[in-house]
Amino acid sequence: MELTSKQRAYLKGLAMDLDAAFNLGKASVTPETITALDEFFAKNELLKISVLKNCEDDARSLAEIIAGRTRSTVVQVIGRKIVLYKPNKENPKIVLPKASKKASSGE
Repeated sequence: MELTSKQRAYLKGLAMDLDAAFNLGKASVTPETITALDEFFAKNELLKISVLKNCEDDARSLAEIIAGRTRSTVVQVIGRKIVLYKPNKENPKIVLPKASKKASSGE
């Protein structure tokens, strides 16, 4: 899912108040981690992950790996914090601002 800058800013604002729901440590991303993240996304649409200092992997690359495996979208990576978004298809809780279409309709 591609987010507009307005949608990304909206999600960043929501994520500011979130505590990290997951910590990635020395084991980094395992199949069990992905299973746990999928279970989290079944109930929540916005996720904050903290990459601990003992994890040697880069937070940006971890964000891309996790997003790919969970079919979520990277909202932002700041330092060692990752924010991901995955909309709930049946019961969405977060309503994103509409993606603006070309404003030059001439009407």
